[in-house]
Formats: sequence, structure tokens, C-alpha cells
Amino acid sequence: MPGSTLPPFPDDVRTHPLLVIDYKLIKAGDVEELNRLWEAATTLGFWYLKNHGADQEVSDMFDMGAETMALPLEERMKFEQGDQGQSFGYKKAGANAIDATGKSLDTVEFINVSKDDALAYPRIVHRTYPSTVNARMENTIAPFVRKGLEVTYVVLNIFNDKLGLPEGTLERLHDMEEHSGSETRCIRNPPTQVKEAMERAAIGAHTDFGSLSFLHNRLGGLQVMPPGHDEWSYIRPIPGHAICNIGDALSLFSGGILQSNIHRVVPPPGTQAGYVRWSLVFFTRPSNSKVLRALIECSPIIADAVKNQPDRSFETGSTAAEWFARRIRNQRINNRTGPETWAASRGTEHTPTVV
Repeated sequence: MPGSTLPPFPDDVRTHPLLVIDYKLIKAGDVEELNRLWEAATTLGFWYLKNHGADQEVSDMFDMGAETMALPLEERMKFEQGDQGQSFGYKKAGANAIDATGKSLDTVEFINVSKDDALAYPRIVHRTYPSTVNARMENTIAPFVRKGLEVTYVVLNIFNDKLGLPEGTLERLHDMEEHSGSETRCIRNPPTQVKEAMERAAIGAHTDFGSLSFLHNRLGGLQVMPPGHDEWSYIRPIPGHAICNIGDALSLFSGGILQSNIHRVVPPPGTQAGYVRWSLVFFTRPSNSKVLRALIECSPIIADAVKNQPDRSFETGSTAAEWFARRIRNQRINNRTGPETWAASRGTEHTPTVV
């Protein structure tokens, strides 16, 4: 299992506190815990989630990632995602820009597996994967996908109620029967030895492309810049706690009530920098055909929120599939024509030029 013995997160770096939400309590409908989740989702849009029951699935997924990254690069590259806007597959380090200059590239490699491919296996829905992924599709990846979806639907139904939407509205926008950009991602970032590299982002500043992210990591490196702040702060990893955050789609559907906050990944702080940083995410994204726009006709709460933000547009004119492909495609360094390419990769960032 990657990262079983690691140095502690240092105490001498700036961190931003997150609310700790108990999954068992929100699943049981505990009113106080539901209100705390709503507070987290409508302020920073990030929170810790404990008692999620996914520890074994997470451990197995890290093993799958390590096995995949141990394959020869030539073999991994047979499954590279390419430059057309597809996310599923392998992404090599250095394939993406991390800012508008295009001078610095990302340092992470990762393997993305589509929710649709994992649940349909051995039938191919979107693409094929390395042998190490196929070997674990049914006993490792599909169980993690199902756990991620379970958490997502519990949270979506809570938000649905708080937003005053007709029952099942958000769940229907994430219909299990329709294909989507939902995927697992196992990420490897190499150790950092050079001091200059410590300041460089491994993954550039961004908001997440979809609805909800269910993240697991064992080393520091994740940073947030909350609205009104001008400095980055680390999110301290806590063993056994996932980190959840809102993405663009839920922010748009809710008329900006749910917060999709800007974040980035940098090398781990302190002595942790000398270790490989592994992280694992399940990204839930809306069904491909769903249009990303505020649900003003469905909820007076959302309609009022939109009315009170006349300077913001919540009409993207874009389906979830189009939004996702645009952001992926314009991050790829091979597609860069200038700073406008980076601008075209942006989502709902409140500070779109920050690095």
C-alpha cells in the first residue's frame, strides 16, 4: 500500500480549518449535522467526511494505482487520454499547463477510470485500460465507484431539500442510467528535492469540473484560497477522513449558493516533500446531456439567489459533457496557442488568473 509509513504533517505552515462532517449522522438525517454540512457547502465548499466506510476500498485503489504506475511508461502511454478532451485513461506528467504562461507544466501522472466502464465491465463503454486496471475492475474499482456514488447521492438529496427543489431533482441530473464524466482518479506526484520546485504547483489553480469530489490523501499538498483571501492555505490531511468539495456543476445548478472554491496541489510541506504523494478521488459529474444552468424555475430559493447576483451569469449554454471536454482540452499543453487557451479552460473560479 503506497504511503504506509510517512512523516507527520508539519505544524509550522498556514492551514485552513474545515468542518468535520459525520457521514453516519447525515445518512441518518441528524438535523444538527445536516445543518453543519450545509454551512460547509455554502461557505468554503470543502469539508472533511468521517465514518464514510470506504477505508478498504481506498486502500485497494491505492494498490491499483501503484501497480499501474509500475508498468513501463511505453505501456501506460498506450492508454494516454490524448488531446481531444477525453479524461478517461492515463495522463502523463507534463501534459497539462498549470497557468496562463504555459511555461510551467504539471508534475503529476494519473489513471482515470470511467464510472460507466467500471460498472459495465467487461463491456467497453468509453475505452480500454491497462492490464493492471482490468485485473482490479470488478473487485477494486467498481466497489470504490459504488461507495463514491452512495456518498454522492446522500449528499445530493440533502442539498436538494435545502435548496427547496422538487424531490429527486439533483439525483435525476446525475442519472445512473445515462453516461457521464464521473470517474475515479489515482494520482502520483514524485518526491520534490529541489528547493525551487517546492514553490511550483503540481496541479494548477482550478475549480473542480463536476458536482462533488470525494478525495483521499495521506500527505499534504492540497491548498485552498477562500473568497476574500489572497494567500494559499494548506488543508491538513486527517487519517481516515475524506475531503469533499463542491464542483462547478452544483454551484451553477444552485445559482451560486453551493460554493465551488478554487484550489491547487503543490509539493507536500516539510519532510513530507521527500516522499511520493499519492491521492485518490471519485469525481461525480452530471449526466452528459444535462445543461449547466441555475434551476431557477424549480426553486424560489435559487431564483432569489440568482436575482441577487446580477453581475454573474448562470446560463452556460453548455451541457455537462461539453463543459468537461472544454476544460480538459484547453489544459493540454499540446493545444496551447496562447494565454487565451488557459482562459478557455476555466470554470467558475472567482479569481481566474491566480496560480
